[in-house]
Amino acid sequence: MDASLSIGELARATSTNSETIRYYEKIGLLKAPPRSSGNYRKYGAADVARLGFVRRARELGFPIEQVRSLLALTEQRERDCSTVDLLTDQHLAEIEAKIADLIALKAQLVSLRTSCKGGMVADCRILDGLFPSARDRAHE
Repeated sequence: MDASLSIGELARATSTNSETIRYYEKIGLLKAPPRSSGNYRKYGAADVARLGFVRRARELGFPIEQVRSLLALTEQRERDCSTVDLLTDQHLAEIEAKIADLIALKAQLVSLRTSCKGGMVADCRILDGLFPSARDRAHE
C-alpha cells in the first residue's frame, strides 16, 4: 500500500478517532505523514501497522511513555528483549496494585451495603458511611 489513506480513512481502518491520530502525531507516537499537494495527510501501510500497535498497547493499559519505549524497541530488532520483559513486568505490577485497590474498595462497598437494613434516607447507613465524619467517629 502506498501513502494513500487520508486521516479519515486511517481513522476508519483502525477504529481510531481522527483527533486521537493527530494527538499521537503531536506527541511523537506516530510519525508526521507526507502531505498531498492540497496539504492533506497521506498514510500508508506502515502507519496503519504502527497505529495498530499503539492502539493495542493502549488497550492493554500501557501508559503513553511505555508505549513510546516499546515502539522504540520495535526499531531495534537485534536487541535483547529483556527491556520489553521489564516494561511488561512493571505494567503487570501496576495492574496487580490496581486490582488489590479495587478488591479493598469492593470490600468497603459490600460492608456499607450490608449495613443498610432499608428504611428512610434519614437513617441510611450507606449515606452516613460516605461522610468523612462518620468514618472518624467509627475509629474513635
